[in-house]
Amino acid sequence: MRSPSPSGGRPASPRLNAIDRLAALLTRLPGIGKKSAFRMAYHILDADPGYSRLLAGELAGLHQTIKRCSRCGGFTESDPCPICGDPGRDSSLLCVVERPQDVRVIEESQEFQGRFHVLDGLIAPLEGVGPDKLTIGRLISRIRQEAVREVILALNPTVEGDTTALYLQKQLKPLAVEVSRLASGLPVGGDLEYADRLTLSRSLRGRVKMTD
Repeated sequence: MRSPSPSGGRPASPRLNAIDRLAALLTRLPGIGKKSAFRMAYHILDADPGYSRLLAGELAGLHQTIKRCSRCGGFTESDPCPICGDPGRDSSLLCVVERPQDVRVIEESQEFQGRFHVLDGLIAPLEGVGPDKLTIGRLISRIRQEAVREVILALNPTVEGDTTALYLQKQLKPLAVEVSRLASGLPVGGDLEYADRLTLSRSLRGRVKMTD
């Protein structure tokens, strides 16, 4: 017969075990719900222990290995990153993105041969994110120093993306640089990270010049 709980009510919940703790951590990843988290946790448990050790080692050393490029702000193991340090890239073309992971997305399209600049966010007044929270000042300095002739705004077609694009257009106007934005292929309200290679290629080729 089960002993009553100290409080006299329902039995106390069992303490979380290692699988529960791992699943709880996995649910903090974007797009991972409770069921998916447990599925992943059991998959890791069923896999060879060597895989678990390798995965744990990579996660443990991630923040020590990956850093931000001092020029573009992208993720890299070396500074400057391979893109900024490649003399074969077209330095007159500068693609502005919201997040470091967007650099990889555009690179995989194999359509763009210029360089990048990461804003580290989008203007969102309701969330307390103003232009001063972004790397806009550094962007302007790069345009002046690197003789940039065209700035491509590869920002998500959302309210925040549109607001940021219009703000940048006004800020860059005195610099006499051409400002364009990704065109056809990207749905309104979509996310650049989930666009396929063909869509991004068409968007880059069909970019439109931003005018007043």
